Amino acid sequence: MTKVFITIPWFLPAFRAGGPIQSIANLVNEFREDIEYYIFCGDTDLTGGALENITTGEWLPFNEHTQVWYADHEKISDSLVKQVETIKPDVLYIIGIFSWHFNIVPIIFCKVPKKILSVRGMLHPGALSQKKWKKKIYLQLFRLFEYHYKVQLHATDTAEENYIRAQFGYPAVVNIAGNFPNNIGALPVAKKDPGVLTLISIALLGPIKNILLVLQALEKMDAGIRYHIYGPVIDIAYWEECRQKISMLPSNISVVVHKEIEPSGVKEALQDAHVFILPSKSENFGHAIYEALSAGRPVITSNFTPWNQLQEARAGRNVGVEDLTELKEAIRSFAAMDEATFVQWQQGAMDYAVAAIDIEKIRAQYREMFLSSPSPLGEGRGEAFERLNNKPINQ
Repeated sequence: MTKVFITIPWFLPAFRAGGPIQSIANLVNEFREDIEYYIFCGDTDLTGGALENITTGEWLPFNEHTQVWYADHEKISDSLVKQVETIKPDVLYIIGIFSWHFNIVPIIFCKVPKKILSVRGMLHPGALSQKKWKKKIYLQLFRLFEYHYKVQLHATDTAEENYIRAQFGYPAVVNIAGNFPNNIGALPVAKKDPGVLTLISIALLGPIKNILLVLQALEKMDAGIRYHIYGPVIDIAYWEECRQKISMLPSNISVVVHKEIEPSGVKEALQDAHVFILPSKSENFGHAIYEALSAGRPVITSNFTPWNQLQEARAGRNVGVEDLTELKEAIRSFAAMDEATFVQWQQGAMDYAVAAIDIEKIRAQYREMFLSSPSPLGEGRGEAFERLNNKPINQ
């Protein structure tokens, strides 16, 4: 039985940090081939609020092959090192790159045969554009101390592999293993009349998700549009800009701002919507986007997500986010549709979701990443280049 020890800042019942939480929950539910998972996380949610119905400082069952340790926020690093020493895992799976406690401490202080660092979209150019200089200095130090030679790296697709290579070069070992999705399944057809449209966004409310761009586009619409926004505010100044724009919208545009939504509530939220809209500057996977597609809700998104060629599949529209032109045209096209036409796009969204994911391929990728022989740890630049010259890189 292979022991995989996962370090991640937040885990269920936390949900406000979005994608990485869902990715790890889906992983431990879907890939269970002779593996025991130990998830080490904090005892708060993204906003700092204490989690309910948990006990800190002990291993709690999550499913039959997974246990979770919620660490007291004052003892994270010490507890992490101690638990790794106690569990003696075969694999240390490190989620993220910018956290001292959950990323750097396990790289430096934990002795494990195999360490895998999963960057989870954090090296995407769009993500790096936020807090740009702080991240640039951090990554320079990361390279200076050669941490990228002390771990294998995990990319969820070839695009992310390229972002990793752009930062760390080719001596680094990069594994590609995709995300397990949550397929909601077909929802009933939402009644659709020409000139009427219901949009929905489920997202962290900050600059990356580009909600302000949607609001700016809606200001120019003649159709009757209702727009539902779900999610926690992670950038107060940005959200204040959004609030000001909402107050200036014409009477034919109705915006309903909801509280953040737990994963179990996504299906109900999608029920009455026609189109999911999220023109993100950066998405590693976009669980909410996939869930909308799987439910038969066409998607309007950017070109910076894994979900491309949507229009060709009648599953949605990919739009440029440099200005409003393509976004406005996409919204207008869906607003103008009658129900007979829109039903075809609903079916296209579901077909796209099915075709986009190969579960058995993803299982094989994690099998290779977790169960293959570990590469040398603690090597420096010279050893890494020697390995590169003598053995092909994955992958």
